[in-house]
Amino acid sequence: MERKHGDMELTTRYQRQVLIATSLSYVVVILDTSIVNVALESISRTFGSDITGLQWVINAYTLTFASLLLTGGLLGDRFGAKKIYAVGLGLFALASALCGLATDLPELIAARVLQGLGAALLVPCSLMLINNAYPQTHQRASAIGVWAGCGGIAMAAGPLVGGVLIELFGWRSIFLINVPIALIGVWLTSRIPSSAPLAPNRHLDFTGQVAAIIALATSVAVLIEGAKLGWNSEWVYGGVFVACIAWYVFLVTERRHRDPMLPLHYFRNPIFSGATLLSLISALVFYGLFFLLSLYFQTNRGWSPLDTGLAFLPLTAMVTLGSFTCGRLTRAYGARAVLFAGFGLYTLGFIGLFALAVDAPYWRIAICYPAVGFGAGIITPAATSVLMSVVDRAKAGVAAGTLNASRQSGSAFGVAIFGALLTSINPLGDAIYAAVSVAVGLSLLAMLLSALVLKAPAAHPVES
Repeated sequence: MERKHGDMELTTRYQRQVLIATSLSYVVVILDTSIVNVALESISRTFGSDITGLQWVINAYTLTFASLLLTGGLLGDRFGAKKIYAVGLGLFALASALCGLATDLPELIAARVLQGLGAALLVPCSLMLINNAYPQTHQRASAIGVWAGCGGIAMAAGPLVGGVLIELFGWRSIFLINVPIALIGVWLTSRIPSSAPLAPNRHLDFTGQVAAIIALATSVAVLIEGAKLGWNSEWVYGGVFVACIAWYVFLVTERRHRDPMLPLHYFRNPIFSGATLLSLISALVFYGLFFLLSLYFQTNRGWSPLDTGLAFLPLTAMVTLGSFTCGRLTRAYGARAVLFAGFGLYTLGFIGLFALAVDAPYWRIAICYPAVGFGAGIITPAATSVLMSVVDRAKAGVAAGTLNASRQSGSAFGVAIFGALLTSINPLGDAIYAAVSVAVGLSLLAMLLSALVLKAPAAHPVES
């Protein structure tokens, strides 16, 4: 009995170490998807950057993160989750230091790419570590809930934390603060026992990975640079051509590869396809408008980073509340109804943001935030629930990776599209009106999709 009791204590201590290490790393990863927005004006003043350069500061991270997420999971399967996780966390720490020490905009963008690489390695492997540490289903669900909840809190706190750090120490501090946190994560990870690779003979989809990077990067580059160079520019035409070729190569490769990074036959399932598309739309409109609002408050209204962070608090706090409330709502009404309601809240909130175009007082903008924030908070876990309901456990890693990649891709496209509208449409009021109109239109489309496509998930299992 004493031995069993000791083993139980050892297991509990091991589980606690895994959860603390993975949650800590996830916090810094998610922080970097929101915290940088409140530093945009400060970065612009330091490097003399225009909107196009600021878009690349955001998207260098999200594009790399999105395009390498699935390969990060594959490497964890092949070489061991702990090893790849530690490498990813170390890269993230190094990249954060390089961001904070950057002397010009290209250096900062290159360091952001390296940050995205680190995040793409550590995020899927953190879930593998949790999966290994918690063999019991209910324990695993609770652990993943804590992990995701920490990410939600980080996302909500990002603008305010960023505003305080910039106010006290300057914009470089939002990157340098990651370094000690990540190093603590590396130390905690070193205390976790190693586990054998799950699929040591799995083949790397090198051609598909390169094609995905080129396809995503050139697609976003066309949107970002097209507004600056002109849509009839030969560079834009060249970018469209390269993007089309890269997407074609990617699709052909994924159909034929022995171990594709993205099994395309999953998308024959309408539930899987619908949940993935809804996640992409949600991230596109949310992060696109987050980027627009950050520039609007700091550039048009002249607010400080701290004031901007405080201005976002009613929005980001509701994201966290929605994340923690979604489970109960899904159990009571079903994920399909929750998604429909989430995008309905998006629509109502975005309609209220038309007030931005007439330079309305802050309170008229802030009253729209709870609807948008709560909608965002319930959409992500509800879409995850729907998608995971049609895949078996053996495919859960690829399914989760696909969903996360769609969200990061949506974020990158959102920043590119809304930034392009700001660059190419004058005056500012017309650009804001166009951006909010796009958000409302996509939200209505997502409501329609959630009503028509997401039916009876259990009746539509993903085919092998």
